[in-house]
Amino acid sequence: MSRSLEELKGVAKKIRKDIVTMLTESRSGHPGGSLSAVEILTTLYFKEMNINPENPRDLDRDRFVLSKGHAAPVLYSTLARRGFFNIDELSTLRKIGSILQGHPNMKETPGVDMSTGSLGQGISAAVGMALAGKLDKKSYRVYTLLGDGELEEGQVWEASMSAAHYKLGNLTAFIDYNGLQIDGPCKEVMSPEPIADKFVAFGWNVISIDGHSFEEIINAIEEARKVEDKPTAIVCRTIKGKGVSFMENEAGWHGTAPNLEQCEKALKEIGGEE
Repeated sequence: MSRSLEELKGVAKKIRKDIVTMLTESRSGHPGGSLSAVEILTTLYFKEMNINPENPRDLDRDRFVLSKGHAAPVLYSTLARRGFFNIDELSTLRKIGSILQGHPNMKETPGVDMSTGSLGQGISAAVGMALAGKLDKKSYRVYTLLGDGELEEGQVWEASMSAAHYKLGNLTAFIDYNGLQIDGPCKEVMSPEPIADKFVAFGWNVISIDGHSFEEIINAIEEARKVEDKPTAIVCRTIKGKGVSFMENEAGWHGTAPNLEQCEKALKEIGGEE
């Protein structure tokens, strides 16, 4: 599936509204880091990835691993809008018996390629998928999304070292570089910077972009496809809580659900069609 830029922007608005609405209904969850990753997932699922909602376990499909698993709302909305399951399911987020729990579950949710939540482990799974694809001489690509706070986990760098060692040119990691984590600014909690330089030192091809620009995301993915002997890290400068003024750049909205009044204000600000 390939969409125009205007179509991608329209989808992104729907996803943002889904995130706010489902978190309001569930009264718990993570809005900040979900909203900051909307353009990245929209581009992957509606333009770039080789996937088929009617055959979500196709062995030749591209894979996506949400390493920052707490941002599950953005993945769930994207999968629903892409046709993996009914949009009505979004209203069941975090409810008992729902296929949409607080972190992605590959056994219960159609379209989820890996169960995640323990930070640092997602990229390790993505490395394994990419290595398997290379060994099996498959053409599929593997994408993963990490938070900048997640880079404080040592396992991220073990996985990154392995990815470079095995020359996994079929692996692309997006870094959601919004500068904030649950306890405050990443620089103050445990600085992961300089992020781009670290990935370069670990043997990766590195591209730095505006993570809310569809044009830059698309171009970066195309550039990554051309590099066959190295994994690519796309460092995306983003805004936590993007699209909702009172959530933007506020660490307090890392894991706080909006109330009804805040929900209405947020939906109005996001705008777009239902």
